[in-house]
Amino acid sequence: MKAFLLVLGILFGQFVFAQTGIEFKTKTHQFGKVKKGKPVSFVFEFKNVSEKPVVIEFANADCGCTTPEYPQGAIAKGKTGTIKVTYNAALDGVFKKSVNVKFTTSNYPYILTVEGEVLVDKPKTDKPKA
Repeated sequence: MKAFLLVLGILFGQFVFAQTGIEFKTKTHQFGKVKKGKPVSFVFEFKNVSEKPVVIEFANADCGCTTPEYPQGAIAKGKTGTIKVTYNAALDGVFKKSVNVKFTTSNYPYILTVEGEVLVDKPKTDKPKA
């Protein structure tokens, strides 16, 4: 039993270590209700808490309706950076979109999420005068 717990502890420790080095203020943003056809953006802030500079290897959105913008160079130890995520709001309805961000200091990507609901503008109808 002790051997099992030791192995479990080592595996858990490796998983936790794999995600160290970067601290995000938040990894999820709720836009609420947005107008159709009006793109919305949110800027995710992060800090490099590792012992060496880091580079974002990639930031991939799960669809073409979401666009990430991120720094191309190295972020020095102790410095902050941002990733701007824009959703195009072209389709009405509820949305939840993810961006996978891979840093050189992590084995797995961080997942940033934006969500909300796109509302359709109702056409104005002229009421007949009585």
